[in-house]
Amino acid sequence: MSGKADPRPAGEGTTSRTRLDRGRGALGPALELVHTGRAPTRAVLTAELGVTRATAGAVAAELEALGLIRVDARPTAAAGSQGRPSHRLSVAEDGPVVLAAQVHADGFRAALVGLGGRIVATAPGCETVDADPAKVLGSVVEAGADLLRTTGRRCVGAGLAVPSAVAEPDGLALNPLHLAWPAGAPVRRIFDECVRAAGITGPAFAANDVNLAALAEHRHGAGRGARDLLCVATGHRGVGGALVLDGRLHTGSSGLALEVGHLTVNPEGRPCHCGSRGCLDVEADPLAFLTAAGLAPGPELSLLQQANDLVRHHYDDPAVRTAAEALIDRLGLGLAGLVNILNPDRIILGGLHRTLLDADPARLRAVVADRSLWGQSGGVPILACTLDHNSLVGAAELAWQPVLDDPLGVLTHA
Repeated sequence: MSGKADPRPAGEGTTSRTRLDRGRGALGPALELVHTGRAPTRAVLTAELGVTRATAGAVAAELEALGLIRVDARPTAAAGSQGRPSHRLSVAEDGPVVLAAQVHADGFRAALVGLGGRIVATAPGCETVDADPAKVLGSVVEAGADLLRTTGRRCVGAGLAVPSAVAEPDGLALNPLHLAWPAGAPVRRIFDECVRAAGITGPAFAANDVNLAALAEHRHGAGRGARDLLCVATGHRGVGGALVLDGRLHTGSSGLALEVGHLTVNPEGRPCHCGSRGCLDVEADPLAFLTAAGLAPGPELSLLQQANDLVRHHYDDPAVRTAAEALIDRLGLGLAGLVNILNPDRIILGGLHRTLLDADPARLRAVVADRSLWGQSGGVPILACTLDHNSLVGAAELAWQPVLDDPLGVLTHA
């Protein structure tokens, strides 16, 4: 509870506490509904929770007392509406935050992220990644600790996104191919130790960056409302995929599901790190695109930014268009295979794939439709990811999950 004195008459306060006791199990579900934007008003919250209006009011009041949401008791009624307008609900802009960190082939970034997927502050990204994961994670956590000191915000946990499958239950980065880290690096343990050493409270988590991008997009972006969501993305190097089933991230029995980067889309193609040839990982990432366009990557910008800029500003160049169309065809072939196996109701694309979709949406959708059974019977929506830094936001979702599960228990015992 909030610890504040209750100004209401004794009987009224007792009634409210009784309602809250009955609805205490609804605190977490209620917070998640507000967090994901699915309960913008108390009336919607009441309907979604299946409780009485009074209980929903008590639940919302307790979440507000915990500093997690804001309840606007004097909303403006919509024009032409009848009856008393419902109180509006929103996340608290000055509430707690979590530390989100991301490491990729071209550097790392730290951010503070509030409820609702809102990035509160970010630290400038580093452009080099040491081969020792402890040095890198120590640096990114220190950058996050500086943000906490500067902003004075309360931190309730930390999450890390890495470009590798992360095996459960030990949190090992099994294939950090583009980081020069040793296979099997215990990234979650190292990250947790760095978080503790920096004096940051709350649990620490680590997971694959594309998995986390999919989680963020499902809760706050282009994947919202999808039941079975497939996300495929290429960031700075390589290609990753993730699947959300019935609203839950599907990671398989040990966290290694959906390594789509190693689908073969060009049997005579480039050698892949996995030992095969022509995998999506080496046929449809920024380096493959720049190489196909006849350009040598420069050191001044990340590979992803160079590839995105080339598509956005030079797509009329015949060499650029030819290279882009080859990547689109290979990506479409891989997506069609995934559609045949997974039958998603929506596909979202991130990184360079999002840029290619924006440049030539008809071509990619035609390839997927032509090569997939479901595509031939009606098609599956293919959309661009909409969140900036979605892997960072997804890393924050990991850290927010304990609060979403038990807001009262976490915030009153932290």
